[in-house]
Amino acid sequence: MSVIGIDFGNDSSYVAVAKAGGIETIANDYSLRATPSFVAFAGRNRVLGVAAKNQQVTNMNNTIGNFKELLGRKFDDPRAQEELRSLPYHTEALQDGGIGIRVNYLDEEHVFSPEQITAMLFTKLKEDAFKELKTQINDCVITVPSYFTNAQRQALLDAANISGLNVLRLMNETTATALSYGFYKQDLPAPEEKPRNVIFVDCGHASLQVSACAFHKGNLKMLASCSDSVGGRDFDLVLATHFNKEFQTKYKIDASSKKRAFLRLMAEVEKLKKNMSANSTKLPLNIECFMNEIDVHSSMQRSEMEELSSHLLKRIETTMRKLLLDSKLALEEIHSVEIVGGSSRIPAIKHLIEQIFGKPASTTLNQDEAVSRGAALQCAILSPAVRVREFSCTDVQAYPVLISWTDTDGPHEMKVFEQYHAAPFCRLLTVHRKEPMTIKVHYEPNSIPYPDPFIGTYHVKGIKPDANGEAQEVKVKVRINNNGIITVSSATMYERKESEEPSSPTPTSNGDQQKTGDANQSSPQGDESGKVGEPMDIQEDKKKKVTTKQVELTIDSNTHGFVHTELCKYFEEEMKMIANDRQEKERIDARNALEEQVYEIREKIQEDGALHDYIDPQDASAICRELEETENWLYEEGESCEKGVYKERLEKMRAKIDPVRNRCEEFNGQEQAFTDLGHAVQQTLKAVEQYRAKEPKYEHLTETEMINITEAAQKAQKWYEEARSKLVGARKTEDPPVKLADIRHETVTLTTCTNSVLNRPKPKPPTPPADQNQQNGSSATGAASQDTHAPGNDNQDSNTPKQTTEDSMDVE
Repeated sequence: MSVIGIDFGNDSSYVAVAKAGGIETIANDYSLRATPSFVAFAGRNRVLGVAAKNQQVTNMNNTIGNFKELLGRKFDDPRAQEELRSLPYHTEALQDGGIGIRVNYLDEEHVFSPEQITAMLFTKLKEDAFKELKTQINDCVITVPSYFTNAQRQALLDAANISGLNVLRLMNETTATALSYGFYKQDLPAPEEKPRNVIFVDCGHASLQVSACAFHKGNLKMLASCSDSVGGRDFDLVLATHFNKEFQTKYKIDASSKKRAFLRLMAEVEKLKKNMSANSTKLPLNIECFMNEIDVHSSMQRSEMEELSSHLLKRIETTMRKLLLDSKLALEEIHSVEIVGGSSRIPAIKHLIEQIFGKPASTTLNQDEAVSRGAALQCAILSPAVRVREFSCTDVQAYPVLISWTDTDGPHEMKVFEQYHAAPFCRLLTVHRKEPMTIKVHYEPNSIPYPDPFIGTYHVKGIKPDANGEAQEVKVKVRINNNGIITVSSATMYERKESEEPSSPTPTSNGDQQKTGDANQSSPQGDESGKVGEPMDIQEDKKKKVTTKQVELTIDSNTHGFVHTELCKYFEEEMKMIANDRQEKERIDARNALEEQVYEIREKIQEDGALHDYIDPQDASAICRELEETENWLYEEGESCEKGVYKERLEKMRAKIDPVRNRCEEFNGQEQAFTDLGHAVQQTLKAVEQYRAKEPKYEHLTETEMINITEAAQKAQKWYEEARSKLVGARKTEDPPVKLADIRHETVTLTTCTNSVLNRPKPKPPTPPADQNQQNGSSATGAASQDTHAPGNDNQDSNTPKQTTEDSMDVE
């Protein structure tokens, strides 16, 4: 099982995976790391990612892009309406007030929510990861903009659930960037030292996020985060509007009147903008057959673009200065400014960074992949399947949060979380109630880029007065979870009960019942009674004891997101669409295989084709007519048949052409097969001649064995000559009288017979008996002893031990 991090971008998405060697960004089926965030519907199938964006111009109404900012928003939201006006596809209001996207799918009109479209993109990213890693993908961390509200975060979680992903955490993009930066830093200060403060500027396709982070060894803490909805597409729109006005004057055409033409213009100015980031000279803009068969030409310089985009640069400057103010950092306390996001490459933005923060923009991180890498690191930290060094991340809540409720003395409201409060975090609120209560949670008005500050309504049931009719203590837990979602997670009532508990017993007489507190009188009477043996009564002193019982209360919540039944329905729909995509791919593959076979056969049976000599002219004409008929059928009524129909036609076509292919293979392979057989015969006869010439390498073979292989070689040679004679005059348009397999069988039979004899190794020489070796050894020793005696030494005893002889040898 693998853990992945997903950077879900407005224009492109990235997937990174944590491996033993580090973090790796996964390539898609086009060998690209960036997968366009586009979903398209083309007839009977869905097209996702790169292929979807490539057909945006030709299939404009059914190609969905720029849907990230629609998540969790209502149709009448002013921000949503601003987005919808620039989109080429059709949208409408749903019954619950949400946004519906109308497309043509399976030859029918379908309406999908932004959450469903996002789930389709996640399905594609999940599939790419599976193909790359060859393992099941379940756990993931998905990044979200820091400015996303509860509604948007919940919508993204719903989209992940629909696609079958298990989200361990929704992580702010700013925090993921900071983790990607700090995890591998070995020179971070110790916890007791001053932190390293780093500014991160993330300018992407649709938004700008600027954050401040404090680093210590092994942990990071976000200090503040500011954002604005200004990104690369806004610069593209400024350039496209400028050139459109120029074309109206120069060529009398208005691109804004046709969505397809304006899409082409936006694509071209995006390329021009990227080129201007690397080049300050004047650059051309040329579009062929732009509108009304008119070619358009223009040019622009970087300084002109900066002048046209001055209002956008002013917004970027305001956001950066607000971050500096909110973080409460002095310029000298800032260690560096790191930039990520494609639009941060614009030189004017880099100049603003240096001007405001007093430090040049640093490109330590991969500007495109830093967010996905940080998400993969976080996923590895959270997942039990991967062992990784601990690194804690303390995030912040972007907006202040309030709760309100109504009591007997009127409405109450309090702020539970300030802006930039640490997250995740839990807060306990204590109230005294006699009856159930309704708690409303909402953002502080005018603090969010969202018209409705509503977070949720929570009805706490089961609250009742105590035995005396008094209010009871209720503790409500308000929580910011790992996903940045605010919720009332639990409510507990502390039910207090008073009970009487007996104390230690006190003895008293039957005649005089004294009060327990009158110690001076009760003690003497007790002693006297004890002396005379009178019976005694025991009086128990009872004390009050207060016990507290915790009762978990039931909470009915009304908040953003789909209910469970809706999620299950959408999940089943997604699974059906995935199955349909698979079937459609198999159907298209079968159709393409049939079409490919038509072209291949036609080419090979033509006059210069490889099969032309092996097919009868009449048969070739009949097959050509059938091929033409099949080709016409493919582009007419056979355009949308089922997979089985294509396979049936393909099998019939192969049944007619396979005999021709077999004949071609037979005739083309026979010459080499006969050569191999003749070589085997020659090698065998040569070995027999060497045996007759008493070659040493064959001297261990017997005469009978050589006679056998000689007969086998002669038999094979006879078969060889007869087979060759049969093939003389054989027509190529008919099956050959001798099969290729028969020739190869004769070759294998002969080589197996001869190799078993000729390749048998020589036997090893016999080993002499052990007692004979000992005798030979002793005689040799005796000879050696005699040789060591010096001449003339007659007094030397002939039985001198061997040790003495060896000593005399050493002396010499």
